[in-house]
Amino acid sequence: MSKIKYQEMKLSIPEEAHNKVVKDLQKANRAFQKKYPGDKHARQPVHTVYGGADLFTHNIAQKLGKAALNSFNTYAPNFSVFARVYDLPGWEGLPKELDAIQKTASELSQMATPDRRKYMGWLHYEVYCKVLHKLETEPVEDFRIDFEDGFGNRSDEEEDNTAINAAIETAKGMHESTLPPFIGIRIKPFTEDLKERGIRTLDIYVSTLLQTTGGKLPDNFVVMLPKVTIPNQVTALAKLFDALEDANDLTNGTFNMEIMVETTQSIMSSEGKNSLMEIVKASKGRCIACHFGTYDYTASCNITAKYQTMAHPVCDFAHHMTRVALGGTGIWLSDGATNVMPVGPHRGNGLNQEQLVENARVVHRAWKMGYDHIRHSLWNGFYQGWDLNPAQLPTRYAAVYSFFLESYEDAADRLRRFVDRAAQATLTGDVFDDAATGQGLLNYFLSAVNCGAITEEDTKITGLTLDEIRSRSFLKILEGRRKNSS
Repeated sequence: MSKIKYQEMKLSIPEEAHNKVVKDLQKANRAFQKKYPGDKHARQPVHTVYGGADLFTHNIAQKLGKAALNSFNTYAPNFSVFARVYDLPGWEGLPKELDAIQKTASELSQMATPDRRKYMGWLHYEVYCKVLHKLETEPVEDFRIDFEDGFGNRSDEEEDNTAINAAIETAKGMHESTLPPFIGIRIKPFTEDLKERGIRTLDIYVSTLLQTTGGKLPDNFVVMLPKVTIPNQVTALAKLFDALEDANDLTNGTFNMEIMVETTQSIMSSEGKNSLMEIVKASKGRCIACHFGTYDYTASCNITAKYQTMAHPVCDFAHHMTRVALGGTGIWLSDGATNVMPVGPHRGNGLNQEQLVENARVVHRAWKMGYDHIRHSLWNGFYQGWDLNPAQLPTRYAAVYSFFLESYEDAADRLRRFVDRAAQATLTGDVFDDAATGQGLLNYFLSAVNCGAITEEDTKITGLTLDEIRSRSFLKILEGRRKNSS
């Protein structure tokens, strides 16, 4: 059989039929793209710190940072101890004596970053330095003023007064530029018995804040709705936002919400369907994030207290259901918290050596537990989580930075090779890379830059430009390169 030349090819589909099919498909595709626009370009915080509303002050971030730094310097006095506590790969080969540790640290500090990465101990030293710098400069990325579990059930008068004081402190923080980059409040749930209290606190806090600031909200302000069971609760909060905006002459859409995934009903509806997309849709575009509540969720699954941890399989199930339901929507996902606090049992001055050793042992054990939980969350694609105590902050950053830095060179090499070969499926060593891998590698660099593990300058090793990285789409990068080469 002879080959048909390109110019001689015959088409059989009539133009009218072709156009109708394409038009219908375009309509469906655009509707899909509207529901699933992809990840947001904005910075996502790596954690949210929760604190009782009665304890909130305008400089809470600085107070927490000071406490976190003190814990870090006390229980991780150098990069060798730090690496041992978190069991970072290769810590056994690090020096043990203080003089040798200081000598190695001095040598590493004088090297340029690319040169440093050629030496044993670079990962431990670099992560340690990044954690220290973070605690010194921006220890808290996100804070939630808590009127729910962290505040408890108090008299109406006390909660009213606390809402007023919290709003005034927030306004003071805005004026003095002491608030963290992200901030918000968590109100009580919209269950039948607590809905009035949640609405009243929201109204008092927001009204007082706007009155004090002349109608301004903090940057990245959000209201969190806990224990959501039905979409109607989310719809109610969206309607209250409408009323608050109208009453205070604010632009429609000023208020955003976060939803807490901490009940079985938020995962599976009474009709046997995944509830999350319907719950998010009920927000009328105001929901920006879903946060997992580890302990309420495990309790709703009838798990006994001893086994209510982030590592329980029921949590993984909820995580996967959330990821599948909301993937591609641009909704940020956050995991919960480790409830074992890294705080030594012995307090005060004049502690003896035995007490000091026991304190270190308790703190190190809690740090490692939290570190493993956070790494598990990262492995599952949850790049944000909760912290409840300032002594947990070193662990948050240790886990996040090590997770990304230990993969940096391998990811950079694979992405560079893949791009150089025009994204054709290739076998690099024993790893097969195709187009989906390209997007996965790009996701790594986007997340690593977002959390501060690497800088935008560090991404240049991939051969991609900063604009290409920021496009967040591997397919768009390939299309752009094809156009430029043609």
